[in-house]
Amino acid sequence: MSRFIQIHENQIHLVIEITQAQQVRLLHLSYLEFDKNQYFPKDSLDHAKIVEVLTTGLGYIEHHGMKHNMTGMGDKLRYVSHTDIYNELGRKLSIVQEAEGLRVISHLQFYNGINTLRSWTTVENISENAIGLEYVSSFALSGIAQVDCVSWDQKSIISIPHNTWYGEAQWKTNTISELGLSQVNKWNRFTVKSIECSNTGTWSTSRYLPMGYFQNIHTKESLFWQIEHNGSWCWEIGDCMDRLYLQISGPCKNKSHWWKNLQPKEIFETVPAAISIVGNGFDTAVGEMTKYRRMIRRPNYDNEVLPVIFNDYMNCLMGDPTTEKLFPLIDRAAEAGCEYFCIDAGWYSDGYWWDGVGEWFPSKKRFPNGIEEPLRAIREKGMIPRLWLEIEVMGLRCPLANKLPDNWFFMRHGKRVVDHSRYQLDFRNPDVGKYADGIIERLVKQYGVGYIKMDYNIDAGIGTELNADSFGDGLLGHNRAYLRWLDGIFEKYPDLVIENCGSGGMRMDYAMLSWLSIQSSSDQTDYVKNAAIVSGCASAVCPEQCAVWSYPLRDADREQVAFNMVNAMLLRIHQSGHLAELSSVGFLLVKEGIEVYKQIRADIRYATPFWPLGMPSYTSGWLAFGLNCEGKSYLAVWRLAGKEKCVIPLSKAKNFKEVKCIYPRELEQSCSLNIDQHTLMMSFPQENAARLYRLW
Repeated sequence: MSRFIQIHENQIHLVIEITQAQQVRLLHLSYLEFDKNQYFPKDSLDHAKIVEVLTTGLGYIEHHGMKHNMTGMGDKLRYVSHTDIYNELGRKLSIVQEAEGLRVISHLQFYNGINTLRSWTTVENISENAIGLEYVSSFALSGIAQVDCVSWDQKSIISIPHNTWYGEAQWKTNTISELGLSQVNKWNRFTVKSIECSNTGTWSTSRYLPMGYFQNIHTKESLFWQIEHNGSWCWEIGDCMDRLYLQISGPCKNKSHWWKNLQPKEIFETVPAAISIVGNGFDTAVGEMTKYRRMIRRPNYDNEVLPVIFNDYMNCLMGDPTTEKLFPLIDRAAEAGCEYFCIDAGWYSDGYWWDGVGEWFPSKKRFPNGIEEPLRAIREKGMIPRLWLEIEVMGLRCPLANKLPDNWFFMRHGKRVVDHSRYQLDFRNPDVGKYADGIIERLVKQYGVGYIKMDYNIDAGIGTELNADSFGDGLLGHNRAYLRWLDGIFEKYPDLVIENCGSGGMRMDYAMLSWLSIQSSSDQTDYVKNAAIVSGCASAVCPEQCAVWSYPLRDADREQVAFNMVNAMLLRIHQSGHLAELSSVGFLLVKEGIEVYKQIRADIRYATPFWPLGMPSYTSGWLAFGLNCEGKSYLAVWRLAGKEKCVIPLSKAKNFKEVKCIYPRELEQSCSLNIDQHTLMMSFPQENAARLYRLW
């Protein structure tokens, strides 16, 4: 007789079967209730594993191609025990299985009041011999479109978040058939095809965000997932015995050169994955994930208050700060209402700053009276000073680099790894951590810096061979050591604010963002193109953590200044531009935008996002991005090109009895609300215009 584990938490329904042969089968994980009369072919259920584990020498039990399902070890695992407890976060289920000298524990953590669970796996070698690991799933679900009788290739859509330098958070949606996966063989009932996204290297989001979205268009069931890792990761959707499966993992052998030779009594833990399960589409799923992100994030003052940031880099000093250039910017930034002031790249170098990074002493040429002079001026104006830092690398021209042993750095084939004229430091080495500690201590204690913009501008590739079973094993160890180092920094300096930057958004993941307060969204220098980026970034980052450049140009007219400000006003204002050289009208628009932002930012920290016109793209004529808050909603609207008028549906907005343009107050625009039809009619007289509205 089979036994069943059934859990119903926060509108998530979970059913696990433990068969008479002690196989663990995940029958159901959905917002829909389980129907025992559903059609479940017997041979399909044999592959409904809760975890997949690929070990060296055991391999797979079926045709698989590059897929990671139907692993030999996963097939051999048998039930030992389980625990079902309530902790401070919510309900937690852990299932223990064993086979061939491995103990595998699948962890599922539910969270109070949130339609999201977190999943991870621990593997322990309980044998007397080493066991090679090639793949371990953090999450595995067979039957993601199995809650009705409609064929899965007729009802499944997948949204993939493409990500690149200057072009972050661009979601593209296709049917599963459009992506090349169809039910093509009714006899064998599976293919060797899968739809997958992966990353290899130290930029966790250089090609895709570590996320994905699946919807059953027949039942409206939706899954939104994220992988919480600052390195290599993979997710795949494929077919197996008439069922679709979703598997999520960190690094693996096939994708990222990861292999772990697990020693007797040694324990390996996968990177975690989070899955939101809802019945109302993409926006609802992102809303639940947003709530979850806030729950796992380190509590900090910055995310509660949302101070306005000024940074001297973008379309401003561009890595060429001097005392003379900074003083007028400091004065103007304070007058505009900024609360942080960041001296960005170049402050440590007399000239070209790129390949000399690593010692982090201020340039005497740039600051003849010391960097303390502009930092003191920032404090005197009531702002918190901050500095740009890239602590994980050393430039080839850094004098210190050639004095250090090779074990400070990533190594491959006996050589230091070099990327873009930098070496990658290895934070597994305790001496590297001590070096980094010293830099932070000097910036905080000697210079009085309260905010660090932590940039990272290389991708060190597959990993390092030193003290590692594989390149990927070395990389994973470094990734985790860096997070532990951050943990130690915040223990010493709990009020320090650190911004996460990786050439813009190349490391936009919630391993980093569970620790760091702010995420740089992009390096996009064209403010018009920036609108399509920033309006999509709330899918990846909590609004209060997402810094967006506003950089009005010297000769900007009123509409151009307003467009720049609207880009940032529903997230975090990352003000830049030559404020001291703007026209009086332009500067007043900047100041007005910051004043309005300060009036609404208390709402932003609790808000959830929505997109009335769907997810943005560079080809969109109009863009709309909103935040639902308690008792009100905010809506940013951009006209980029095309028709002068646009009808914006408001079915996703929670509040819309009245509407008011709150920024800019004096520029012409036409807006009418139709409550009965739940629409907003917009008319902007010119292209490249933007407005911010309040609905209540």
